[in-house]
Amino acid sequence: MNNQEPKTYEEQEAFVADALERAEALRKKKDYKAGISLLVEALKYGIDKAMIYYRLGNLYIDGGDLNRGEYAYKRALEVEPHYVNAMHNLAIVYKRQKKISLYVKTYKKSQRMELRYPRNVNLSVKKKNRLRRLSLKVLLWLLAGAGLIALLLFLLLR
Repeated sequence: MNNQEPKTYEEQEAFVADALERAEALRKKKDYKAGISLLVEALKYGIDKAMIYYRLGNLYIDGGDLNRGEYAYKRALEVEPHYVNAMHNLAIVYKRQKKISLYVKTYKKSQRMELRYPRNVNLSVKKKNRLRRLSLKVLLWLLAGAGLIALLLFLLLR
């Protein structure tokens, strides 16, 4: 990107998206400081803050700074409380810091979050139709069972 400050929201959004991509590339090259400074600069626009903090946490952890990694993951969770990956990585930080009770508590919480707030799953049309048919069958069986119980009660209580 150019050296000018992005002015419009679209430019800022594009800058943040580019910063996230470049920071991940820098992380793979093990240039953690450059990735961190890039993401810290992107934070000032307030766009996609949870993802930025999460990626900052990854960079700090890979760079060996567990305390800042912990802080970054906590900030990601403040912005987006149901961010499962941030919760999981926070648990890993606690494990590396030898905070075992916090590790267990946070890891279990991340597992519960994964069940309660699953990621968006892209199903094919065929799979969606199959699930609809299955749910219709289950509903019909439940209604038939309830009808049968009502009929039995009617016959027994008259």
